[in-house]
Amino acid sequence: MRVLMIGDIVGRPGRKAIREILPPLLQEYRPDLVVANGENAAGGNGITADIAGELLAAGIDILTMGNHVWDKREALALLDEDVRIIRPANYPPGTPGRGHTLVKVKEGLQVGIINLSGRVFLSSLECPFRLGRCLAEKIGAVTRIILVDFHAEATSEKVALGWYLDGLVSAVIGTHTHIQTADARVLPGGTAYITDVGMTGPRDSVLGVKTELVIKKFLTQLPVRFEVAGGTIQLEAVLIDIDPHTGRAEGIQRLQRYGPV
Repeated sequence: MRVLMIGDIVGRPGRKAIREILPPLLQEYRPDLVVANGENAAGGNGITADIAGELLAAGIDILTMGNHVWDKREALALLDEDVRIIRPANYPPGTPGRGHTLVKVKEGLQVGIINLSGRVFLSSLECPFRLGRCLAEKIGAVTRIILVDFHAEATSEKVALGWYLDGLVSAVIGTHTHIQTADARVLPGGTAYITDVGMTGPRDSVLGVKTELVIKKFLTQLPVRFEVAGGTIQLEAVLIDIDPHTGRAEGIQRLQRYGPV
């Protein structure tokens, strides 16, 4: 079976990329499941019900989130109501929403999806290593096909989790840093891995933000209100082929596609 995992969708340009670039990709690669990180989809920070609906209607099956999940107030109710949107599982008990889900795909197969947040340079949440292993073992009793979105800052933390879960899950895909890394590979135990899947949004930007605003902040060290950039759009993703019987990844391929202004 084949999974398409799309990098962090940033603002209006990211949503445009989903509308315009995703359909040809779906025709070309025919994935059985499409997952995307949507934590920056609403103006660069957070998500709303209308925007989630737009993305899901465009062909995305599951939206994962990250540290900006609560930036829009309506997300508190949205994540409780819509099982197609998951947030990092290592938030405290009682937090709205859910941190993992099961999705039915072709031929009666089920895919487990786990969302985790890193702790290096981010909030001090429950240990993603221990919780990730616990959830992988729990979901593994239902299906061998398990995808992990690890929303984390430090490359060392991401690589370490990939090795820690190798053989327990089908893929560990890094999100959050918005720069697609060149280390996509299948680990010895059969887990597909990449440190960061990249960003879907404005290409000529600093992580999706207008370049001049980010440069001003670095130069002056003063507060600057960030705005999502415009211009050429991009979609970055990985395509993962998985043996449906064993859950082992057979390959992982990086994708980068660009669209018009």
